[in-house]
Parts: sequence; C-alpha cells; structure tokens
Amino acid sequence: MTQKEQQQLGKTLWNIADDLRGAMNADDFRDYMLSFLFLRYLSYNYEESAKKELGKDYPDDTPKDIMSKLKVKTPLEIWYKENPNDVEEFEKQMRRKVHYVIKPQHLWSNITELARTQNAELLVTLEAGFRYIENESFESAFQGLFSEINLNSEKLGKTSTERNKKLCTIIQKIAEGIANFKTDSDTLGDAYEYLIGQFAAGSGKKAGEFYTPQQISTILSEIVTLDSQDPTTGKKNKLDRVLDFACGSGSLLLNVRRRMIESGGNISKIFGQEKNITTYNLARMNMLLHGMKDTEFEIFHGDTLLNQWDMLNEKNPAKKIEFDAIVANPPFSLRWEPNDTLSDDFRFKSYGLAPKSAADFAFLLHGFHFLGQGGTMAIILPHGVLFRGGAEERIRAKLLKDNNIDTVIGLPSSLFYSTGIPVCILVLKKCKKEDDVLFINASEHFEKGKRQNTLREGENGEPNDIEKIVNTYKYRRNLDRYSRKVSMEEIEKNGYNLNISRYVSTTIDEEKINLKVVNEKLGKINESILTNTNKHNEFLKELGLPPI
Repeated sequence: MTQKEQQQLGKTLWNIADDLRGAMNADDFRDYMLSFLFLRYLSYNYEESAKKELGKDYPDDTPKDIMSKLKVKTPLEIWYKENPNDVEEFEKQMRRKVHYVIKPQHLWSNITELARTQNAELLVTLEAGFRYIENESFESAFQGLFSEINLNSEKLGKTSTERNKKLCTIIQKIAEGIANFKTDSDTLGDAYEYLIGQFAAGSGKKAGEFYTPQQISTILSEIVTLDSQDPTTGKKNKLDRVLDFACGSGSLLLNVRRRMIESGGNISKIFGQEKNITTYNLARMNMLLHGMKDTEFEIFHGDTLLNQWDMLNEKNPAKKIEFDAIVANPPFSLRWEPNDTLSDDFRFKSYGLAPKSAADFAFLLHGFHFLGQGGTMAIILPHGVLFRGGAEERIRAKLLKDNNIDTVIGLPSSLFYSTGIPVCILVLKKCKKEDDVLFINASEHFEKGKRQNTLREGENGEPNDIEKIVNTYKYRRNLDRYSRKVSMEEIEKNGYNLNISRYVSTTIDEEKINLKVVNEKLGKINESILTNTNKHNEFLKELGLPPI
C-alpha cells in the first residue's frame, strides 16, 4: 500500500470516528475505536495463521447457506465443531507460532456479522472476547489489556439495548471503512498512529500525556540511531535495547524502530514505561499493531520517578541494565515530592534532587543513569532547564563539567498539542568525543499554522527543517544565526547558563553607518537641488512668473 493510501485509510477511519462519537469526549471514544481496530488486527493475523496451520482442513470454501444452517459465522468455528478433540492441540500450536489464541466467536469476522445483523448478543460476545484475550489468550503477558474499556458505560447508551445498537453501528462503520483497503500490520499500524494523532489534537492539553508529534519524534529517533562517537558515519547497524521511560502510546519507540529498519539495522528489544493505565494499554496495542511479537518489547506500568520497575532497581553496578538509545518526552515541569529516601537514590545521589516545582531534571537523571557508555539519549524538556537556578543549576553544572551534555536544540513554539511554549531537545552521552557543546537555534524555522505550527519537510520546494536539524547535529556545523559549537570555557563564564540565545542569536545585526560617507552624499544632494532650482527659476523668469 502506498503512503497516500495509508493516509487515506487513516482519514477514512478518523471521519468515521468524528461522525459517530457525537457528544462523547474524544478521549473516551478513542479507547473504543482503537480497541476495535486492535481486535481487527489480531483477528486477521490469527485467521491467516490458522489457514497456514490447518492447510487443506481449513473450511474457508464453505457456502454461506451451509454456514447459516450450521449456525456459524466463521470457517474456524466450523473446524472447531467438526474437530473438538483437536482444538486443544491446535490452540497450543497457535500459542507457539503467533503467541496468542482467539476463540472463533470472538473473531472480528464474527463480531462484524453480529453488528451487521444488529444482533442483540454483540455486546455480551464482545465483552467476553475482550476478557478472554486479556486473561487467557496471551497467558500472563497481556493481562488487563482492555481493563479501561467499559462496554456498559452510559456514554454508549442508557440501556443495554441502546449500547448494543451503538456498538453495532460503530463496528459496522469501521468494517465498511476498512473493507476497501489492504490491511496488513504496517498499514493498520500507521492508521492507528494517525488516529492517535487526531485524537491527541482533539484532546488539547491532555494529549501531552500520550503523544509526541511525529515530526519531533523523527528528530529524536534520527539522533539516537546515529553512531554516538562519530555521527558522520551514519546509523548503527544494531541497537540491543532502546528505552522510553515516559512512553505514552509508544509512538516515539516505534519511530526509533522504523528508522533502524529503514536503514537496514535492527533492535533486539524495546522497553517502555508508562504511569497512566489507559495509555499503557494503548502502547501495548500499538506495539502489536505494528507487527511486533510480545517477546520483542516490554512495557511496564508504573511511576518512573519512584522507579517502580524491578528491572531498573538493580543495586549492583555490575548487573545494572543499560540501554543503547534512550528517548523521552516526559511531562513538562511536573510537581513531585522528593524525600530523604530519594536523595540517597542511586539515580540522583551524585547530582542532588530536582526541585518540587519541576521534576524535569529528575526525569533526565533517571534516563541518564541507565544510558550505556556508547549510547545516546535525547529528551524533550521545557526551556527552563537551560537557565533556572538553585538545584537545577547545580545539576546542570555537574552534567556540563562531566562533559555529558552534547547538544542543545531549541525548537519553535506551538509544535505540541499540550503546550504553546517553545521546548528544547537535550542530547546527552556518557562517553563524549568533543569537549564543546553544540547549540542549534531552530526556533524560527517552521510553517505557521492557525492552532499549531509545523516543521517543514521539503515538500513543494520548501526548506526541510527536520533534515537541517539532524544534519547540523550529525556534522556538528557552525551556521550563521542557526548553530554554533561553544567551548566549555565560554559556558563556564556564563555561569553554566545554557540559554540558547546567549550563544546563537537569530537577530540580524544592524548595518553600521559611516557618517562621513552619509555627510558627503547629503552635500552632493544639496548641491544638485540648488543647481536644478536655479535652472528652474531661469525658465520661470522667461515666462514672467515669480521664482520658487
């Protein structure tokens, strides 16, 4: 499927969502819509695998009238009825191959048939399907996957009958919308991403909890996949482990994976952490929708600041897990409650605690602690981290003295759904080759929009703002009024203040005026005026008119 067709599928699904949700909050409807899309993907993948597994025994050529007499709606349901003694072995084999099982009555093809016929059993069947998938289908790996989906919510209707009718309409419309498109994992995954972006736009400030705009995500992904010691050599061939400790819906992690695959590389395993339960479930669905097996990623539900993930709590430095690439877009200036226990935490002990008013540096230090010696970390933060004093100044100064801050990138304002303020990207490394800091001031390179600004991507002869940022980082360029390598001596003289405009000003210097030259020009102008006035008066005299 072409990129244009993928975008069209996303738009088709979004139009369906926009038409059907009515007065329902965008966040609420998002959870229903994306869950149904996820069930569609799981079912399609499962049925295709079942066909291969059963071969000639798969009864997909059964006429519809025969299926109607047998009171079945899917070929797999026929096979289950005809081969009851083989079901257990079949499901065992499917767990090995596709890592999950879906009962025939819970498959999307059956659910859509129930929706098409406005069957009163749809709601009950759908709910049973969700419970089976999250509790039994994936064994223990995906428990609670649909825990936040309330099919009996009054938002769908006041009575069970009304809710069933509403669900029938939603599912039927989704099935019709998908019918004209090829729906492999990449296509559905991209449609899922598109919908997340659209729902984020409709959620306003709440969107910061789960979505990083793709353009900014691309910048971070490109940076962390380049060789950390010499980015000019291009992307790494392999990343063993990649982490996003505030992963939201997982789009940033998937962008890193996409960049690696496109360059011919690979990632052994992706790791994410998310505090919000609904968003945590979205992330897990998102990974699977992009064709990832449950062995290829691990998403943990828990508080990053309290470090509730046992895997990251290893006290023995020799056993500490480290990551080749770390990306993050944590909540901006989140209030938190640092205590005496946290002051002794191995993540913060050498730096001190971030202030209560802003956990920005707490997030940064959490990620940096787990960065591998040859890895790169890119994190999105508010500009305040660059210049605020007190505890933040002490943390910033230590990171600079230890030569761990590699690059500071200033972005334009209003790129995010969640805030209109301009933000920055900090690039950090444990083993840094250069002893300076690269500053990139990209704040004035964008296309202005009514509600949200965007970075240009080189279309229709426009500049490519994303490519310029990445290439400036890659080749560490000094560009007039855009980027500059700044020595540690200069930064130290500025009190370890990293305010970008101190080092890279975008203002155009006023042209120096040579007063002597200006005076000579004015003198010549006056002489010309006098000469021409005298000539004019001679003509007036001949005509008998008074002079001027």
